[in-house]
Amino acid sequence: MTYTGDVTVGGTPDVRVLPALTITKVAVDAEMSNNAYLLRCTDTGEQVLIDAAAEAEVLLDLIGDAGLTTVITTHQHWDHHRALGAVVDATGASVAAGDPDADAITEQTDVPVAMRLSHGDRVPVGSCTLEVLAIAGHTPGSIALLYVDPEDGGHPHLFTGDSLFPGGVGATFGDEAAFAQLVDEVDTKIFGTLPDSTWVYPGHGGDTVLGTERPHVPEWRARGW
Repeated sequence: MTYTGDVTVGGTPDVRVLPALTITKVAVDAEMSNNAYLLRCTDTGEQVLIDAAAEAEVLLDLIGDAGLTTVITTHQHWDHHRALGAVVDATGASVAAGDPDADAITEQTDVPVAMRLSHGDRVPVGSCTLEVLAIAGHTPGSIALLYVDPEDGGHPHLFTGDSLFPGGVGATFGDEAAFAQLVDEVDTKIFGTLPDSTWVYPGHGGDTVLGTERPHVPEWRARGW
């Protein structure tokens, strides 16, 4: 079946099979409807989870017997790491997060962050690699994660947390300076470096591609959210 990225809480996960990586998207928690993404290296079978958001039993069922190497937390907000402790306890996975958010994540979850990530760092998924894009504004340490499949014509796949959604950047809760920072960083580090074909996997809701969103960046700046 063709991957769409349209998932619902309690529904079936959506699976995209790339030549070197399999991406499984699931929605958890009826109130917040967070997305979590399980990445599996075709070569080695190693797995990485992006955002242990909630419903540990759902995530652990997804992980299965293959184990988990790393949980990457895209930012410090509570709805993106409620299942972090339970998933780490069950799998022994290490935790990675943007350096400016790492202490807050540990304070909120009692889980140590082993990999404090900065812009340009790389996180392995078996023989595959995720590149870290530091996108501050939604939180100081928000990160996006870029995967380019070398066997798929270099097509980019970008996991944006709450920094970029269909229709706009993430919330900055009335903080004008934070909004300006966020939209600038999204514009320069994402739209300024990646092609229209880049597939975007956000922290909530459906997916998009950069080409759909790019023409609207000036509108986002003008409206201020």
